[in-house]
Amino acid sequence: MPYADLHVHTTRSDGCLELEAVPDAARRAGVTVVAVTDHDRLQPFDAPVVERDGVTFINGIELRVSTPAGQRVDLLGYGVDATPALEGLVEEIQLNRVERGQAIVDCVEDRLGIDLGVTVEDGFGRPHVARAIDAHPETAYDYGDAFEQLIGNDNPCYVPRDVPSFEYGLGALTASCRLVSLAHPLRYPDPKAALALTAEPSLEAVERHYAYTREGVDHGLVDRAIERYGLFVTGGSDAHDDELGIAGLSRHEYEQLGIEEIPEK
Repeated sequence: MPYADLHVHTTRSDGCLELEAVPDAARRAGVTVVAVTDHDRLQPFDAPVVERDGVTFINGIELRVSTPAGQRVDLLGYGVDATPALEGLVEEIQLNRVERGQAIVDCVEDRLGIDLGVTVEDGFGRPHVARAIDAHPETAYDYGDAFEQLIGNDNPCYVPRDVPSFEYGLGALTASCRLVSLAHPLRYPDPKAALALTAEPSLEAVERHYAYTREGVDHGLVDRAIERYGLFVTGGSDAHDDELGIAGLSRHEYEQLGIEEIPEK
């Protein structure tokens, strides 16, 4: 049972869990520390680390960036104290997310001849569309079908979104966060290239513990990167529902990160 789940999403992006309900979900899972890492979204916390109903909240963010080779990867920022640069970047991304989300909704509604009844606002993502398609009584698509046949990459209603460069995104996170980690490295089309990014000194950690759904992932790739670059280890369930603690860190592993320590001035 993990002590810390450092990858949790809420309704502030594409999760199903209200932010206020996270402490109860954490207690059910026996988790003491939760990092709320909504996609491209800042949290309404007044500090990098806060306590809520007996649970330690890490103010976090998951930011998608594009590498020089064109691969898109996700960076996890922990202990956020947002600079104006990060605030401006997030605002730009959210505007693009809304425009892109509306374009996807319009395409699906036109293609299927239905009204999805969704409101496109900050934090909106494709999972919102997939859930609406699944729930609509006039479609034969379930959640997975929606991605596989309609809104997934290279499908008829897929619309790409703008993402910042790896260099720019990492710089904004480094200036605002106590630790930056590469998320779920074995999910990318080219894991080796993604892990090579951790040679960058300010990218100090990698998400080693993660609930991969496919079999045969080679954790040795991650372990070798950890040893080669002297990386910290992070981990989390990437929860988009109310089930926390599927993956995460032991207390010892979490304390090695020093996220709760006050940085020297």
